[in-house]
Amino acid sequence: MNPEIRDFPLPSAEAQVLGFAPDRLPRITAALKAEVERNTLPGAVLMIARKGRLGYCETFGHLDPQSRAAMPVNAMFSIASMTKPLVTVGALMLCEEGRMAINHPVRHYLPQLADMRANPPLCEGAPGAPTEALRREMTIEDLMRHTAGLSYGRGEKAIYARYPFSSDLASKQWTGPEFLAQLAALPLHYQPGSMWEYSLGIDVLGLAIEAVTGQSLSRYLEERLFAPLCMHDTAFTVPPAKVPRYAKALSRDPVSGEPQTLRDGTTPHKFDCGGGCAVSTAADYLRFAQMLLNGGSLDGVRVLSRKTVEYMTSDHLGPEVDLSMLNDYPNIRGYGFGLGVAVRRSAGRGGMPGSPGEFHWAGSTGTYFWVDPAEELVTIFMAHAPGAIRYYHRQLLHALVLQALE
Repeated sequence: MNPEIRDFPLPSAEAQVLGFAPDRLPRITAALKAEVERNTLPGAVLMIARKGRLGYCETFGHLDPQSRAAMPVNAMFSIASMTKPLVTVGALMLCEEGRMAINHPVRHYLPQLADMRANPPLCEGAPGAPTEALRREMTIEDLMRHTAGLSYGRGEKAIYARYPFSSDLASKQWTGPEFLAQLAALPLHYQPGSMWEYSLGIDVLGLAIEAVTGQSLSRYLEERLFAPLCMHDTAFTVPPAKVPRYAKALSRDPVSGEPQTLRDGTTPHKFDCGGGCAVSTAADYLRFAQMLLNGGSLDGVRVLSRKTVEYMTSDHLGPEVDLSMLNDYPNIRGYGFGLGVAVRRSAGRGGMPGSPGEFHWAGSTGTYFWVDPAEELVTIFMAHAPGAIRYYHRQLLHALVLQALE
């Protein structure tokens, strides 16, 4: 255990008591230190909990590779798409209160999107191309599981060029109403419910939360999720007093050698993008993930019911959904998808070891978390290592953590 740690997000215990092999656990530390020495990782914070107790907490490398400042355990990171599970939980809380419904059409909450149409199969979707009526409307569930027909602007067809490239860029460019107006003028890529494609759906979900609550997404989540769980460093912008704790990335991508940029978590955007704009720490996110593993509660605070967490973390993709695009991602090949999280279907496939029922998600900035209910295990990895290297780091972490179990 790092001797500098003073305030633990969970009660701590000796790793061996929690079922970690004492001769194998040091492999994790050695491997991540080697990544720093190879200049493939600027720095990181890794926390591993089992059976509700923190058994491993280490820092690696540098908060800022230029200044060589050591990585502190309370470093702050832009968690990118690890924002999505937070927002999904926020929406599920409204569902439990009867203020939102999973299978309601999105237009019930955002009438701006009531008249959307779909891009026909095999059509490139260039401006002026024909569109077709929806066979059914996109629902709140579709937003959460990425089957709404939305996407990010990252494909080769002409229609992708019409979509925002990322949640971050969309929220820099437009206010929430402007963003919805942009989407409303576009066709959906597919008929809702027919295909999985990673998308802007959780950004739309965040704006639906704002419509229901009359609050900004950041204010709602602070009051209902972050404050109750004592996630004191989680927000949508790094406040000025905490900027010295905000981690930096390597100046060049370690795989391509090209200059790389990282979203600026210190600058407010025009709307709170639910798809990728939050900042957090390893300790905060560990408390969130442990709450999910506990069935919706932590330290006497209940966020969701046990049955809602079971529903969220179950596979929602049936045989009617085309998974070809999900299988393009190296770390979720063979997975299904729940609400805001990928869900492992079997011990095989996936490119890394794991248990059926494990759920996880990650951020394009290099952050990653997973929960393995069968092993009562939670792993939180915080790093600013964007680019292709992040897929390797995720596979490395799974192998390292699971090999250390007795």
